[in-house]
Amino acid sequence: MAGPALPGIGTSGVVLSTVREAADRDYHVFVLADGSADPGTEVHDILAQKIVPAKVHVITIAALPNLLSPG
Repeated sequence: MAGPALPGIGTSGVVLSTVREAADRDYHVFVLADGSADPGTEVHDILAQKIVPAKVHVITIAALPNLLSPG
């Protein structure tokens, strides 16, 4: 069963904090990389490509319907 899909503005703030808390609580979380942003695009890219995937799944908005489909 899929957990929440997490978009957000402030990859280095709200998204990262939520990812860390959810991972610590053993939630199955998906971060929408192209549904999140940060004022520093380099910061967002590093977080979305290297840091966040160590804790949760990073997907695109296009992949979201696959999570919501029964199967």
